[in-house]
Amino acid sequence: MLRVSRLTDYATVVMTCIAAHPDDVLSTAEIADETRLELPTVSKLLKSLGHAGLVESFRGVNGGYRLSRPAGEITLAQIVEALEGPIGMTECSVAVGQCDRESQCGVRSNWQHVNHVVDNALRAVSLSDMLKPPSRRIDAHLIG
Repeated sequence: MLRVSRLTDYATVVMTCIAAHPDDVLSTAEIADETRLELPTVSKLLKSLGHAGLVESFRGVNGGYRLSRPAGEITLAQIVEALEGPIGMTECSVAVGQCDRESQCGVRSNWQHVNHVVDNALRAVSLSDMLKPPSRRIDAHLIG
């Protein structure tokens, strides 16, 4: 099964929580409460998201976190990369020299194509898109 890690999923939840309050600086406790995630998990995620430049932190009594730029300018790919590193379906689709069989591999270029499609799909979805309810077309596709 191909899937993002639980922490990456939670990071998206945390980011959408912050994005839903664009004019506020939210404390870690407020984010944990609203997302129903454990406080240590939220702290860990915010640290990674901060290092990636996706959120900015403020110290002090009214301190907390907010997005570093508008939600429409942050993509799902950036969130995934903040937690998991470069997006790659296989090791060789990310960098050359990761596999001893590269020179004789018959599927490497196809995996690179799949990787490109997945990467583009994640870059096409912004954090503001994640705040919107799913479209009926998507729901019908998932059901049918």
